[in-house]
Amino acid sequence: MSLFDLQEKTLPNKYKEMTNDELQDKAVQLKLELGDQLFIPGHHYQKEEVIQFADATGDSLQLAIVSAQNQEAKYVVFCGVHFMAETADILTGNDQTVVLPDMRAGCSMADMANLKQTEKAWEELTAIYGDTIVPMTYVNSTADIKAFVGRHGGATLTSSNARKMLEWAYEQKKRVLFLPDQHLGRNTGYDLGIPLHEMTVWDPIKNELIADENNTVEDTKMILWRGHCSVHENFRTEHIAELRENEPDRKIIVHPECTWEVVQKSDDSGSTKKIIETIENAPSGSKWAIGTEMNLVNRLIKNHPDKDIVSLNKEMCPCLTMNRIDLPHFVWALDCIANGEVNNTISVNEEIAKDAKVAIERMFQFV
Repeated sequence: MSLFDLQEKTLPNKYKEMTNDELQDKAVQLKLELGDQLFIPGHHYQKEEVIQFADATGDSLQLAIVSAQNQEAKYVVFCGVHFMAETADILTGNDQTVVLPDMRAGCSMADMANLKQTEKAWEELTAIYGDTIVPMTYVNSTADIKAFVGRHGGATLTSSNARKMLEWAYEQKKRVLFLPDQHLGRNTGYDLGIPLHEMTVWDPIKNELIADENNTVEDTKMILWRGHCSVHENFRTEHIAELRENEPDRKIIVHPECTWEVVQKSDDSGSTKKIIETIENAPSGSKWAIGTEMNLVNRLIKNHPDKDIVSLNKEMCPCLTMNRIDLPHFVWALDCIANGEVNNTISVNEEIAKDAKVAIERMFQFV
């Protein structure tokens, strides 16, 4: 059984047949009609046609915070993906309804760790390392993984606060199990001074540890879940080498979901928020190559015409699952609310939500 209530119906043809101008006019009308009943958070990776209607924009951490703070709106129409909408449902009140306009909007990374795999891994790892591990999960994870972490003394984190959260984790236990993105874990751990040979990788498919030949049980400080972002893994060292050869004056900034090798060869790395702020504060005329999702890169290009901005990977396309919510689905969601026939609601099981909230609130102590 899914953790969220899959009430999705097929998008009615009338929304597919409307022109872009008609859809925009309808969205403006419905937003005005619903007024304070409606709150629309939008992730930076969303399409321009949708993000223009957001009441708040941000990365995962920022949207988690505004979701927790907003207790007034009866309907939260989340322009993001499943795990973000789940977090919003966990943090909002029982009298509030969270809607995801298109249920296909997901995150392949979040799907790389499920509860059964995690419980099996925990059993195996605690048999090896004993009671020396605290589990930590990137917010790009399902509600049941967040709940597992909450039950076992861990917390959630984002790319914005990963360093602070890992510092907190190492005050709790000697070792960290980092779910589900190995690259963010490796990059942050290395930044904290943990050498690569003190990191192991847990393969949830083979149920085995992958360790450096010089690693011993006692050496291990970080156990990385073998998951990744399919978008950020497409930025490679050869892209950097080509830029260095052809445009040595172009600065390179990447997201820490990129591989360790890519991060090491770049000029800078950081969360979505940091990337945006770096570009905003960069001098006019500066040249940048950015290694992150294309909707955001294109928006930065549009918003900063005085700067020369390109994607680190010239053949990059937007994240297919993050990019699902379009104007027809968005207008349909608002229309259903206005007509009292709410579809595509996200409703996390109460017990799971309780444990997941513990993990999230531990993270909020360090915002």
